[in-house]
Amino acid sequence: MDEFARALVSLGVRAGSKVTIWATNVPQWFLTFWATTKIGAVLVTMNTAYKIHEAEYLLRQSDTHTLVMIEGYRDSDYRAIVNELCPELKDNKPGQPLHAKRLPFLRNVITAGFRMPGALTWEESLEYAARTPVEEIRRMAAAVDINDVCNMQYTSGTTGFPKGVMLTHYNIVNDGKMIGDGMDLSTADRMMIQVPMFHCFGMVLAMTATMTHGGTILPLPYFSPKSSLACIHNEHITAFHGVPTMFIAMLAHPDFEKTDFSHMRTGIMAGSPCPIAVMRDVVEKMHMPEIVIVYGQTEASPGCTMSRTTDPLEVRVATVGSAFPEVECKIVDPETGEDCPDEVIGEFVARGYNIMKGYYKMPKATAAAIDRDGWLHTGDLACRTPEGNYRITGRLKDMIIRGGENIYPKEIEEFIYTHPKVSDVQVIGVPDKAMGEEIMACVILKEGESMTVDEMKAYVRDHMAKHKVPKYIEFVDGFPMNDAGKIQKYKMREMAVEKLGLQKDAAIETA
Repeated sequence: MDEFARALVSLGVRAGSKVTIWATNVPQWFLTFWATTKIGAVLVTMNTAYKIHEAEYLLRQSDTHTLVMIEGYRDSDYRAIVNELCPELKDNKPGQPLHAKRLPFLRNVITAGFRMPGALTWEESLEYAARTPVEEIRRMAAAVDINDVCNMQYTSGTTGFPKGVMLTHYNIVNDGKMIGDGMDLSTADRMMIQVPMFHCFGMVLAMTATMTHGGTILPLPYFSPKSSLACIHNEHITAFHGVPTMFIAMLAHPDFEKTDFSHMRTGIMAGSPCPIAVMRDVVEKMHMPEIVIVYGQTEASPGCTMSRTTDPLEVRVATVGSAFPEVECKIVDPETGEDCPDEVIGEFVARGYNIMKGYYKMPKATAAAIDRDGWLHTGDLACRTPEGNYRITGRLKDMIIRGGENIYPKEIEEFIYTHPKVSDVQVIGVPDKAMGEEIMACVILKEGESMTVDEMKAYVRDHMAKHKVPKYIEFVDGFPMNDAGKIQKYKMREMAVEKLGLQKDAAIETA
């Protein structure tokens, strides 16, 4: 780590410089993170699924100075993207400062696992370490302040352009420490990291939580149920994280039955709600009795609430646990800002050591997210139980307003999910001339089952208020998701508007 830190300094990286890592969970990811943050520079994490438009935006908006990259991942060819963004690179002498028209701040490109004209390979970059004495690294490390930004993560950009969330050393170390405390991590734990490191889930909840408790990390380059099961079996894994779809894929894999789970103990399931039947299988069949749920968002580094390892299974499925120590959480009325009593739905807000410094070069967006009193407004609808746990009920912007009536998609989803033929369901709002918005349910049926639209409508109508019966029902094979496994409801809405020919209604609503 010190060697790569010395190389970065020799290549012009200084305190506050932005170093972007565009890679899967390979060893260079971790070395780049620790080397960059040690010298007071800022690690910018880039989504492995990005294509040229998103990559250019991130590299420009973040003022990236040095890019560390692998050749590509799945259908994203990083080599081709960088060559197109920086045609000047091919004529550049490796190690000499780059000057690119489209990326004016970029000075270095370092490649891991492949060679590219004009760029330094990882091994070649290490040769520059000799130009900077290790004492300089120690001096720079001593000058780092806990409130300095150490990491920038770009939000998925479900509305407008992605925003660079500025997280500090204080944010990340403490959030990771609290996660590790909540999971009872120790030097005996062996954490498999299969969730992507470009996301807080991998970087804080897995890596930082384990590092702050002296555990061992065993990263996989990317999630694959076969590789994950092999790692658990061979490496005596005690903990790992995932979104529900990861656990479901592992449970259904042919290798599952021959995997030794006897060392497993704990982990985190997050990203989206988990059906209780799946959670029960994870606890019993994967030997994870102490699995917990964490809720938060990137702007909160990311954890705000967490269930306890000793909570009953029903609490770990129906709620997202209670507030982290030293983090204040409450539910407020989105209109008035007044505190809501227990069991009343409002917006979840949080305040504490975990809240971001702000969005990079976006003061207005920062002011919209964090109010004058320091409360982060998450945009998530939730309620607090009398026991002090929190229940997430949906997104503020996911709330459907039909004829002036507030409808919470999660309530309808939870009910439709009780139908024995239903495997999964997502409810969205689509534009409507008469009612403002109408309800649409996208349903995945269990294998071998069939159902008509009328049958489903009758089922809802027989059990719920008439205004909660979806006008549109579509049977689908899956839902659009981002790389972190979160379902993208805004994409479902776009697809529904297109398919149902509601563009005119959408235009009216926008106007």
